[in-house]
Amino acid sequence: MGKRGIALAAVVGLAALGLSGTAVAEPTTDQASRIDREVVQRALDEMARTGAQGVQVRITDGRRQFTARSGTALVDSPRPVPTDGRFRVGSITKTFVSTVVLQLVGEGKVELDASVQRYLPGLLPDGDKITVRNLLQHTSGLYNYTDALPLGPEGFETIRHKTWTPAELVALSTAKPLDFPPGTDWRYSNTNYVVAGMLIEKVTGRPYAVALTQRILRPLGLTSTSVPGTRTGIPGPHAHGYYRVGGQVVDVTELNPSVAYAAGELISTTADLDRFVDALLDGRLLRPAQQAELTAVLPYSDGYGLGISRADLSCGVTVWGHDGGIPGYISMMSSTEDTKTRLTASITTAPDPGELGGVGALLEEVFC
Repeated sequence: MGKRGIALAAVVGLAALGLSGTAVAEPTTDQASRIDREVVQRALDEMARTGAQGVQVRITDGRRQFTARSGTALVDSPRPVPTDGRFRVGSITKTFVSTVVLQLVGEGKVELDASVQRYLPGLLPDGDKITVRNLLQHTSGLYNYTDALPLGPEGFETIRHKTWTPAELVALSTAKPLDFPPGTDWRYSNTNYVVAGMLIEKVTGRPYAVALTQRILRPLGLTSTSVPGTRTGIPGPHAHGYYRVGGQVVDVTELNPSVAYAAGELISTTADLDRFVDALLDGRLLRPAQQAELTAVLPYSDGYGLGISRADLSCGVTVWGHDGGIPGYISMMSSTEDTKTRLTASITTAPDPGELGGVGALLEEVFC
Protein backbone atom coordinates (compact mmCIF):
# COMPACT_ATOMS: atom_id res chain seq x y z
CA MET A 1 0.00 0.00 0.00
CA GLY A 2 1.14 3.56 -0.50
CA LYS A 3 3.12 4.81 -3.44
CA ARG A 4 5.73 2.51 -4.87
CA GLY A 5 8.99 2.80 -2.99
CA ILE A 6 7.88 5.91 -1.11
CA ALA A 7 9.08 4.67 2.27
CA LEU A 8 12.62 3.87 1.21
CA ALA A 9 13.23 5.83 -1.96
CA ALA A 10 13.42 9.06 0.00
CA VAL A 11 16.16 7.78 2.25
CA VAL A 12 18.38 5.84 -0.14
CA GLY A 13 17.92 7.94 -3.25
CA LEU A 14 16.39 5.16 -5.37
CA ALA A 15 13.04 3.48 -5.69
CA ALA A 16 13.49 0.56 -3.34
CA LEU A 17 11.09 -1.54 -5.39
CA GLY A 18 13.39 -1.30 -8.35
CA LEU A 19 15.51 1.06 -10.42
CA SER A 20 16.02 0.34 -14.08
CA GLY A 21 19.52 0.01 -15.46
CA THR A 22 22.01 -2.49 -16.74
CA ALA A 23 21.98 -5.85 -15.00
CA VAL A 24 25.33 -6.95 -13.61
CA ALA A 25 26.81 -10.06 -12.08
CA GLU A 26 25.64 -11.07 -8.63
CA PRO A 27 28.13 -11.27 -5.75
CA THR A 28 29.91 -14.57 -5.22
CA THR A 29 29.52 -16.60 -2.06
CA ASP A 30 32.95 -15.40 -0.94
CA GLN A 31 31.90 -11.79 -1.33
CA ALA A 32 28.63 -12.38 0.52
CA SER A 33 30.47 -14.04 3.41
CA ARG A 34 32.23 -10.77 4.18
CA ILE A 35 29.07 -9.17 5.60
CA ASP A 36 30.18 -7.37 8.75
CA ARG A 37 27.56 -7.75 11.46
CA GLU A 38 28.90 -4.73 13.33
CA VAL A 39 28.29 -2.57 10.26
CA VAL A 40 24.78 -4.01 10.00
CA GLN A 41 24.14 -3.21 13.66
CA ARG A 42 25.38 0.36 13.26
CA ALA A 43 23.01 0.83 10.32
CA LEU A 44 20.07 -0.43 12.38
CA ASP A 45 21.03 1.79 15.29
CA GLU A 46 21.08 4.74 12.91
CA MET A 47 17.56 3.88 11.79
CA ALA A 48 16.37 3.74 15.38
CA ARG A 49 18.07 7.05 16.13
CA THR A 50 16.65 8.93 13.16
CA GLY A 51 13.13 7.70 12.42
CA ALA A 52 12.27 4.20 13.53
CA GLN A 53 10.70 3.12 16.78
CA GLY A 54 12.21 -0.28 16.12
CA VAL A 55 13.72 -2.37 13.36
CA GLN A 56 14.37 -6.07 12.79
CA VAL A 57 16.24 -7.68 9.90
CA ARG A 58 16.99 -11.20 8.74
CA ILE A 59 20.00 -11.65 6.48
CA THR A 60 20.83 -14.77 4.53
CA ASP A 61 24.50 -14.99 3.64
CA GLY A 62 25.12 -18.09 1.57
CA ARG A 63 24.29 -20.98 3.89
CA ARG A 64 24.34 -18.79 6.97
CA GLN A 65 21.49 -16.70 8.33
CA PHE A 66 21.34 -14.21 11.17
CA THR A 67 18.96 -11.67 12.66
CA ALA A 68 19.59 -8.26 14.15
CA ARG A 69 17.46 -5.54 15.71
CA SER A 70 17.52 -2.09 17.22
CA GLY A 71 15.14 0.28 18.98
CA THR A 72 12.22 -0.91 21.06
CA ALA A 73 8.92 -2.66 20.47
CA LEU A 74 6.95 -0.01 22.38
CA VAL A 75 7.19 3.69 23.16
CA ASP A 76 8.53 4.38 26.67
CA SER A 77 9.51 0.74 27.14
CA PRO A 78 12.85 -1.07 27.05
CA ARG A 79 11.23 -4.16 25.51
CA PRO A 80 13.28 -5.12 22.43
CA VAL A 81 11.80 -5.72 19.00
CA PRO A 82 11.12 -9.48 18.69
CA THR A 83 13.24 -10.96 15.91
CA ASP A 84 10.41 -13.39 15.16
CA GLY A 85 7.81 -10.62 15.39
CA ARG A 86 4.97 -10.30 12.93
CA PHE A 87 4.30 -7.09 11.02
CA ARG A 88 2.19 -5.61 8.25
CA VAL A 89 4.10 -6.10 5.01
CA GLY A 90 2.17 -3.54 2.95
CA SER A 91 2.85 -3.78 -0.76
CA ILE A 92 4.93 -6.94 -0.52
CA THR A 93 1.42 -8.45 -0.65
CA LYS A 94 1.52 -7.66 -4.37
CA THR A 95 4.30 -10.19 -5.00
CA PHE A 96 2.16 -12.94 -3.43
CA VAL A 97 -0.89 -11.90 -5.47
CA SER A 98 1.04 -11.72 -8.73
CA THR A 99 2.46 -15.19 -8.06
CA VAL A 100 -1.04 -16.65 -7.72
CA VAL A 101 -2.21 -14.95 -10.92
CA LEU A 102 0.82 -16.32 -12.78
CA GLN A 103 0.10 -19.79 -11.42
CA LEU A 104 -3.42 -19.50 -12.85
CA VAL A 105 -1.89 -18.41 -16.15
CA GLY A 106 0.34 -21.49 -16.12
CA GLU A 107 -2.74 -23.67 -15.56
CA GLY A 108 -4.56 -22.11 -18.51
CA LYS A 109 -7.22 -20.50 -16.32
CA VAL A 110 -6.12 -16.92 -17.02
CA GLU A 111 -4.49 -15.31 -20.06
CA LEU A 112 -1.96 -12.58 -19.36
CA ASP A 113 -2.89 -10.59 -22.44
CA ALA A 114 -6.64 -11.04 -22.15
CA SER A 115 -8.71 -8.05 -21.11
CA VAL A 116 -9.94 -7.56 -17.58
CA GLN A 117 -13.41 -7.29 -19.11
CA ARG A 118 -13.30 -11.04 -19.89
CA TYR A 119 -12.98 -11.95 -16.22
CA LEU A 120 -14.67 -9.01 -14.48
CA PRO A 121 -17.26 -7.66 -16.92
CA GLY A 122 -18.48 -4.17 -16.12
CA LEU A 123 -16.00 -3.51 -13.31
CA LEU A 124 -13.80 -1.02 -15.17
CA PRO A 125 -15.02 1.56 -17.72
CA ASP A 126 -11.93 0.74 -19.79
CA GLY A 127 -11.82 -2.95 -18.90
CA ASP A 128 -11.84 -3.96 -22.56
CA LYS A 129 -8.55 -2.10 -23.07
CA ILE A 130 -6.75 -3.10 -19.85
CA THR A 131 -5.10 -6.53 -19.76
CA VAL A 132 -4.18 -8.77 -16.86
CA ARG A 133 -0.54 -8.05 -17.66
CA ASN A 134 -1.23 -4.32 -17.39
CA LEU A 135 -2.54 -4.86 -13.87
CA LEU A 136 0.46 -6.85 -12.67
CA GLN A 137 2.99 -4.50 -14.26
CA HIS A 138 1.27 -1.19 -13.38
CA THR A 139 0.81 -0.21 -17.02
CA SER A 140 -3.01 -0.03 -16.89
CA GLY A 141 -3.26 3.72 -16.37
CA LEU A 142 -5.75 3.19 -13.53
CA TYR A 143 -5.74 6.07 -11.05
CA ASN A 144 -4.18 5.09 -7.73
CA TYR A 145 -7.12 4.95 -5.32
CA THR A 146 -4.96 5.60 -2.25
CA ASP A 147 -4.24 9.08 -3.67
CA ALA A 148 -7.89 9.83 -2.95
CA LEU A 149 -7.63 8.76 0.72
CA PRO A 150 -6.49 10.86 3.70
CA LEU A 151 -3.40 8.84 4.62
CA GLY A 152 -1.66 11.47 6.73
CA PRO A 153 -1.86 10.86 10.50
CA GLU A 154 -4.80 13.18 11.19
CA GLY A 155 -6.75 12.08 8.15
CA PHE A 156 -6.06 8.39 8.58
CA GLU A 157 -7.43 8.47 12.11
CA THR A 158 -10.84 9.24 10.61
CA ILE A 159 -10.81 6.04 8.51
CA ARG A 160 -8.48 3.76 10.48
CA HIS A 161 -11.30 1.43 11.57
CA LYS A 162 -13.51 1.74 8.49
CA THR A 163 -14.38 -1.41 6.54
CA TRP A 164 -13.98 -1.10 2.79
CA THR A 165 -15.13 -3.45 0.05
CA PRO A 166 -12.88 -4.01 -2.96
CA ALA A 167 -15.59 -2.53 -5.17
CA GLU A 168 -15.53 0.67 -3.11
CA LEU A 169 -11.77 0.94 -3.52
CA VAL A 170 -12.04 0.45 -7.27
CA ALA A 171 -14.79 3.07 -7.43
CA LEU A 172 -12.40 5.63 -5.92
CA SER A 173 -10.15 4.96 -8.89
CA THR A 174 -12.70 4.80 -11.69
CA ALA A 175 -14.19 8.13 -10.56
CA LYS A 176 -11.03 9.59 -12.12
CA PRO A 177 -9.91 9.31 -15.75
CA LEU A 178 -7.07 6.99 -16.72
CA ASP A 179 -3.62 8.46 -16.15
CA PHE A 180 -2.62 7.31 -19.66
CA PRO A 181 -3.84 4.88 -22.32
CA PRO A 182 -3.29 1.29 -21.14
CA GLY A 183 0.07 -0.17 -22.10
CA THR A 184 1.68 3.14 -23.10
CA ASP A 185 3.32 4.17 -19.83
CA TRP A 186 4.01 3.06 -16.26
CA ARG A 187 2.72 4.35 -12.94
CA TYR A 188 2.48 2.49 -9.65
CA SER A 189 -1.17 2.13 -8.69
CA ASN A 190 -2.60 0.13 -5.82
CA THR A 191 -5.83 -0.14 -7.79
CA ASN A 192 -4.17 -2.66 -10.11
CA TYR A 193 -3.77 -5.20 -7.33
CA VAL A 194 -7.22 -4.65 -5.87
CA VAL A 195 -8.52 -5.66 -9.30
CA ALA A 196 -6.04 -8.57 -9.42
CA GLY A 197 -7.39 -9.84 -6.09
CA MET A 198 -10.94 -9.62 -7.41
CA LEU A 199 -9.84 -11.49 -10.55
CA ILE A 200 -8.42 -14.35 -8.46
CA GLU A 201 -11.71 -14.59 -6.59
CA LYS A 202 -13.77 -14.62 -9.79
CA VAL A 203 -11.62 -17.28 -11.47
CA THR A 204 -11.27 -19.56 -8.43
CA GLY A 205 -14.73 -18.94 -6.99
CA ARG A 206 -13.29 -18.41 -3.50
CA PRO A 207 -11.74 -15.55 -1.50
CA TYR A 208 -8.26 -14.66 -2.74
CA ALA A 209 -6.97 -15.43 0.78
CA VAL A 210 -7.88 -19.07 0.18
CA ALA A 211 -5.86 -19.14 -3.03
CA LEU A 212 -2.84 -17.58 -1.31
CA THR A 213 -3.09 -20.06 1.54
CA GLN A 214 -3.50 -23.15 -0.64
CA ARG A 215 -0.97 -22.18 -3.28
CA ILE A 216 1.79 -20.41 -1.32
CA LEU A 217 1.43 -20.27 2.46
CA ARG A 218 0.68 -23.92 3.10
CA PRO A 219 3.10 -25.48 0.57
CA LEU A 220 5.98 -23.31 1.83
CA GLY A 221 5.07 -23.70 5.51
CA LEU A 222 4.56 -19.95 6.01
CA THR A 223 2.67 -20.47 9.24
CA SER A 224 3.20 -16.92 10.52
CA THR A 225 1.77 -15.25 7.39
CA SER A 226 -1.91 -14.37 7.30
CA VAL A 227 -4.50 -12.45 5.30
CA PRO A 228 -6.36 -10.51 8.00
CA GLY A 229 -9.37 -9.25 6.05
CA THR A 230 -11.08 -6.88 8.51
CA ARG A 231 -9.30 -8.11 11.66
CA THR A 232 -7.62 -5.09 13.23
CA GLY A 233 -4.99 -6.74 15.41
CA ILE A 234 -1.69 -8.45 14.67
CA PRO A 235 -1.55 -12.00 16.06
CA GLY A 236 1.49 -13.23 17.94
CA PRO A 237 4.54 -11.24 19.05
CA HIS A 238 4.97 -7.89 17.30
CA ALA A 239 6.40 -4.41 17.62
CA HIS A 240 4.14 -1.37 17.54
CA GLY A 241 4.07 1.55 15.12
CA TYR A 242 3.12 5.14 15.95
CA TYR A 243 2.36 8.60 14.72
CA ARG A 244 1.36 11.84 16.40
CA VAL A 245 -2.05 13.51 16.06
CA GLY A 246 -2.85 16.84 17.70
CA GLY A 247 0.16 16.56 19.96
CA GLN A 248 -0.82 13.07 21.16
CA VAL A 249 1.10 9.89 20.46
CA VAL A 250 -1.20 7.41 18.70
CA ASP A 251 -0.50 3.68 18.51
CA VAL A 252 -1.50 2.83 14.92
CA THR A 253 -0.71 -0.89 15.21
CA GLU A 254 -4.39 -1.76 15.12
CA LEU A 255 -6.15 -0.78 11.91
CA ASN A 256 -8.72 -2.20 9.54
CA PRO A 257 -6.60 -3.58 6.66
CA SER A 258 -9.54 -3.82 4.25
CA VAL A 259 -8.38 -0.40 3.04
CA ALA A 260 -5.42 -2.22 1.49
CA TYR A 261 -7.03 -5.55 0.46
CA ALA A 262 -4.92 -7.43 -2.12
CA ALA A 263 -2.70 -4.38 -2.63
CA GLY A 264 -1.21 -4.54 0.86
CA GLU A 265 -3.00 -6.31 3.71
CA LEU A 266 -0.75 -9.29 4.51
CA ILE A 267 0.89 -9.87 7.90
CA SER A 268 4.13 -11.87 7.96
CA THR A 269 7.58 -12.27 9.52
CA THR A 270 11.10 -11.84 8.21
CA ALA A 271 11.54 -15.63 8.25
CA ASP A 272 8.43 -16.24 6.13
CA LEU A 273 9.29 -13.49 3.65
CA ASP A 274 12.80 -14.88 3.35
CA ARG A 275 11.44 -18.34 2.58
CA PHE A 276 8.95 -16.94 0.08
CA VAL A 277 11.39 -14.83 -1.95
CA ASP A 278 13.88 -17.71 -1.96
CA ALA A 279 11.27 -20.11 -3.37
CA LEU A 280 9.94 -17.57 -5.87
CA LEU A 281 13.26 -16.57 -7.41
CA ASP A 282 14.45 -20.17 -7.27
CA GLY A 283 11.62 -21.17 -9.61
CA ARG A 284 9.76 -23.37 -7.15
CA LEU A 285 6.40 -21.58 -7.39
CA LEU A 286 6.02 -20.92 -11.12
CA ARG A 287 6.42 -22.82 -14.35
CA PRO A 288 9.36 -21.74 -16.55
CA ALA A 289 7.28 -19.63 -18.95
CA GLN A 290 5.66 -17.69 -16.11
CA GLN A 291 8.98 -17.42 -14.26
CA ALA A 292 10.36 -15.62 -17.32
CA GLU A 293 7.35 -13.28 -17.36
CA LEU A 294 7.80 -12.51 -13.65
CA THR A 295 11.11 -10.71 -14.15
CA ALA A 296 10.56 -9.31 -17.66
CA VAL A 297 10.68 -5.52 -17.52
CA LEU A 298 9.82 -2.90 -20.12
CA PRO A 299 12.07 0.07 -20.94
CA TYR A 300 9.54 2.38 -19.32
CA SER A 301 8.46 0.19 -16.38
CA ASP A 302 11.14 1.51 -14.01
CA GLY A 303 12.51 -1.98 -13.43
CA TYR A 304 9.12 -3.38 -12.42
CA GLY A 305 8.27 -6.86 -13.66
CA LEU A 306 5.05 -8.62 -12.63
CA GLY A 307 4.74 -7.95 -8.91
CA ILE A 308 8.48 -7.84 -8.35
CA SER A 309 11.09 -5.25 -9.18
CA ARG A 310 14.76 -4.91 -9.96
CA ALA A 311 17.04 -2.50 -8.12
CA ASP A 312 20.56 -1.76 -9.32
CA LEU A 313 22.55 -0.64 -6.30
CA SER A 314 25.28 1.98 -6.52
CA CYS A 315 27.98 -0.71 -6.24
CA GLY A 316 26.66 -2.40 -9.37
CA VAL A 317 24.85 -5.32 -7.75
CA THR A 318 21.31 -6.13 -8.89
CA VAL A 319 18.67 -7.25 -6.41
CA TRP A 320 15.04 -8.28 -6.88
CA GLY A 321 12.18 -7.81 -4.46
CA HIS A 322 9.53 -5.43 -3.21
CA ASP A 323 9.09 -3.03 -0.34
CA GLY A 324 5.96 -2.03 1.49
CA GLY A 325 4.45 0.72 3.56
CA ILE A 326 1.25 0.97 5.56
CA PRO A 327 0.63 3.28 8.55
CA GLY A 328 2.99 2.20 11.33
CA TYR A 329 5.12 -0.18 9.25
CA ILE A 330 7.75 -0.15 6.51
CA SER A 331 8.97 -3.46 5.11
CA MET A 332 11.70 -4.73 2.80
CA MET A 333 12.20 -7.95 0.86
CA SER A 334 15.28 -8.14 -1.36
CA SER A 335 17.39 -10.90 -2.86
CA THR A 336 20.04 -11.47 -5.46
CA GLU A 337 18.63 -13.41 -8.39
CA ASP A 338 20.56 -16.53 -7.39
CA THR A 339 19.03 -16.14 -3.87
CA LYS A 340 22.42 -16.58 -2.17
CA THR A 341 22.11 -13.20 -0.47
CA ARG A 342 18.76 -12.09 0.92
CA LEU A 343 17.46 -9.35 3.22
CA THR A 344 14.03 -9.06 4.82
CA ALA A 345 13.18 -6.33 7.29
CA SER A 346 10.46 -4.56 9.22
CA ILE A 347 10.71 -0.98 10.45
CA THR A 348 8.12 0.40 12.85
CA THR A 349 7.58 4.14 12.83
CA ALA A 350 8.27 6.46 15.75
CA PRO A 351 5.83 9.20 16.81
CA ASP A 352 8.14 11.95 15.55
CA PRO A 353 10.29 10.44 12.81
CA GLY A 354 13.04 12.38 11.14
CA GLU A 355 14.67 11.49 7.84
CA LEU A 356 15.37 7.79 8.19
CA GLY A 357 19.08 7.07 8.00
CA GLY A 358 21.03 3.85 7.80
CA VAL A 359 19.06 2.15 5.01
CA GLY A 360 21.63 2.82 2.32
CA ALA A 361 24.45 1.61 4.56
CA LEU A 362 22.52 -1.58 5.32
CA LEU A 363 21.89 -2.40 1.66
CA GLU A 364 25.49 -1.66 0.71
CA GLU A 365 26.90 -3.88 3.46
CA VAL A 366 24.59 -6.80 2.78
CA PHE A 367 24.67 -6.84 -1.01
CA CYS A 368 27.94 -5.13 -1.92
